[in-house]
Amino acid sequence: MVISYSRGHKIYFKNGKWFYADNNEEYKDQRPCARCKHFPTKEGYDYCLGHIDNVISACCGHGVEKSYIIKNK
Repeated sequence: MVISYSRGHKIYFKNGKWFYADNNEEYKDQRPCARCKHFPTKEGYDYCLGHIDNVISACCGHGVEKSYIIKNK
């Protein structure tokens, strides 16, 4: 079984579809971050981080991983 996370919520792949592990509902990417309880901003940034200048990629970790920021050179 393939397992991943979406905004800190564990999901798994079965029979060609993704499902939430906690209730087996089909994954529809409609849950907020498990850590801060907010959806991404309209620009697509993690709500708790917002826009960070000169950054290529950033993630709050969603309560699963350590947060990170990758800055532009």
